[in-house]
Amino acid sequence: MQTKKSSWFLWVLRIIAAVILLQTLFFKFSGAEESVYIFSKLGVEPWGRILSGVIELIAAILLLIPATTGIGALIASGVMAGAILSHLGKLGIVVMDDHGQLFIYALIVFIASIILLVIHKAQLLAYLKKAK
Repeated sequence: MQTKKSSWFLWVLRIIAAVILLQTLFFKFSGAEESVYIFSKLGVEPWGRILSGVIELIAAILLLIPATTGIGALIASGVMAGAILSHLGKLGIVVMDDHGQLFIYALIVFIASIILLVIHKAQLLAYLKKAK
């Protein structure tokens, strides 16, 4: 059973992750210079930019719905793992003089999502059992 403090903490994690995911969508969907640069450097512009934006939108929505938080956390952690690996492998920590801001945002969403994923493990296992 969740206490009031733990429930509050989970909502903070959900909101932080969802807000970061949602605020980057404007840049992805509007074709902002930074987004085009990143996805061009990765060799997946424009379809990779649009697809990742759609997936991040879905993850953010699922994170904010208590019944689907585990699924949202799974999706968000996967997308952010890809972002982190892209930064460490091809992009670098600092992209277009952002002082590592995008990398830090990816880490924050990843950590919040992993915590939510661990906490909602039973929820995910229940979905898997229903799918069988």
